[in-house]
Amino acid sequence: MRKLPVYFLIDVSESMVGEPIEQVQDGMATIIRELRTDPYALETVYISIIAFAGKAKRISSLTELYNFYPPKLPIGGGTSLGVALDFLMNDLDASVQKTTAEMKGDWKPIIFLFTDGNPTDEYEKAFERWNNKYRRSVNLIVISLGDNANMNIFGKITENILLLKNTDAESFKNFFKWVTASIKTSSLSASESNSDELQLSPIKDDNLVKIDLEKQLPIKIDDNFVVILAKCQTTQQQYLIKYKQQVAKSDFIPNAKVLSYRLAGTYPLNDSYSELSDGRQAVGKVNASSLYGFPTCPCCGNQYGFSACICGGIHCSNENRVQTCPWCGQTAQYGLGGNDLDVARTRG
Repeated sequence: MRKLPVYFLIDVSESMVGEPIEQVQDGMATIIRELRTDPYALETVYISIIAFAGKAKRISSLTELYNFYPPKLPIGGGTSLGVALDFLMNDLDASVQKTTAEMKGDWKPIIFLFTDGNPTDEYEKAFERWNNKYRRSVNLIVISLGDNANMNIFGKITENILLLKNTDAESFKNFFKWVTASIKTSSLSASESNSDELQLSPIKDDNLVKIDLEKQLPIKIDDNFVVILAKCQTTQQQYLIKYKQQVAKSDFIPNAKVLSYRLAGTYPLNDSYSELSDGRQAVGKVNASSLYGFPTCPCCGNQYGFSACICGGIHCSNENRVQTCPWCGQTAQYGLGGNDLDVARTRG
C-alpha cells in the first residue's frame, strides 16, 4: 500500500511559548481526530512531527493514522530553519519509499511548516540542497502564524506561503479545519484519481491569506513579543518570562504612540529546551522601562521573578536582601533598581 506522508515541521522557539504552542497542540489533536473519520485518510495518511528551535528533533516518526497520538510539544531557543530543513530532508530519505523500476513508491509527501518568525541561522546551504533535490518531489506549505515573518525568505523554497493574520483561539480553530480539509482532499485524490498533485482546500476565511510574492512584502522586525530567559534560584530550573506588545498614546507628545510590553505570563522549562536550543539565545537587548508587570517565579513561587545580577542573568528572588545568582553563583545584596536597565532577550 502506497502511503501519503504528511509532515508537520513546527517552530517551537521561545516566542511560541504559552497560548501559541497550546493552540498548535490542540489543533494537532483536532486534525488527527477528524482525519480518523475519513476512510481515504485512514487508508493512506501517515503522520510525522518534527519540532525545531535552535536545533531540530523528531517528536513522532512517520506513523499510520490509526496508531498516531499527538505528542506534547517542547520549547527551545532560536529559530534555525536551515537546521530544520536539513533534518527534514534526512528524514524523507530514510522514511519515504521512492519509486523504482520494480514498484511504485509513496505518494508525494506534504509538509506543513508552522512558524511565527524569521530564521536565526545561516540557512542558505540547506535552501540550496532543498531546491536542487527535494522541491519538485515534495509539496511544502509554509504558514506564518502572525505577520512577523519575512515572506520573501520562504519564497526561496516554496510558492505555497500562507499568512494566518490573527492567532486567537477562534482563528487557530478555523485554520486547523482548513489543514484537515486539505489533507482529506489530497488523500481522496491519491486514492481515487491516482494523483499526488497538491490539493489544498479552498480558503474561505479572510484571516488566512495566500501570499503573493510578486508584491515584494517588506521585511518586518518581530516586535510583537519580548521573551526573557530566567532561572529559579531555588530549584535551578529555567523559565521564560513573556511580554506582549501594546501601543498607547504618548502622554507628552501629541499624536505620538509609545511602544511598550505587558506581562503575558511565566513558563517553566524542562530539559527539552536545552536539547532544542543552540546555546545562542540572547542576541538583543530590551530596556526594562518598556516592560510592564511583575512576574513571579513559576518554579518555586518566589514573589520576585525578575531580578537582575551584574552578570546579566535574570532570576527569581525572595524578600531577603542577600541573594545568590543561579547563573554565575555570585552572592550579593539586592535592592530595588531603576528602569534604566538593558536586559538580554531571546531570539524567539
